[in-house]
Amino acid sequence: MGVSREQAAENRRAIVAAATQLFRERGVDAVGLNELMKHAGFTPGGFYNHFESKAALVAEVFASAMAEGVAELAKNARAPVDESTTALRRYIRYYLSQAHRDDIDHGCPVAGFAGDAPRLGAGARSHFAGGLDDQITILAGLIAESGPPAAAGERKTLRERAISLHCEMVGALVLSRSVAQAAPALSNEILENVQQHVLASIDEGSSQAAKPRKKH
Repeated sequence: MGVSREQAAENRRAIVAAATQLFRERGVDAVGLNELMKHAGFTPGGFYNHFESKAALVAEVFASAMAEGVAELAKNARAPVDESTTALRRYIRYYLSQAHRDDIDHGCPVAGFAGDAPRLGAGARSHFAGGLDDQITILAGLIAESGPPAAAGERKTLRERAISLHCEMVGALVLSRSVAQAAPALSNEILENVQQHVLASIDEGSSQAAKPRKKH
C-alpha cells in the first residue's frame, strides 16, 4: 500500500531534519545515505523515493537551515528590548555565548556549515551565500538602530561594518567550538574576549559619533 501525499511530505521533512542534524554535527562528507536513512527511521532504499541524489538533499538542507537562521535573526531584531540594552548588544551576547556554542544542532547555520559550503554543489553554495547575505543585511539594520551613526572619521558603510562584525563573531564561534572538548577553558576564553571586544567597539563608536564636531 502506498503512502499518502501528506505522509510522503512528512517523511521527506524527517529525512531533511535528520540530515541537518548529522551534517551539523559531523560534516556533509562524513555522513553516508545508509546511516542517514537509519537515523531518520527509514530503510536505506527509500531515499531515492524522495531525492534524486545526495546533492539534492544537501541543497534542500542548506535552503531550509539558512532560511531558518535568517528568520531567527529577524525575529531577534524585532523583539522589544528594555532601556538597558539594544537588540544588537543582545544578539552579540547570545551569539558569543557558551549556550550558542554548545547548541550545534540549532545554532547559526553560517558557523555550522561554513566549512562544508565550498566543497558542495552549486545549489547548496547558492543557498549558503544567499542566507549569509541576508544575515549581513539584517545585522546592518541592527547596527543602524543601535545608536548614532559612525563618527565623521569612520568611513565604513553600515554594510561594511556589518560584514566585519559578522565575520569576527562567526570566526570566534567556529574556533571556540573547534577546541571546546580538548581545551574548554580556551574555548570560553575565545568567546569572552571577542564578546568584550565587539561590545567595546560598539560603545566606542557610539561615543565618538555622539560627540559634537569642533568648530573651526
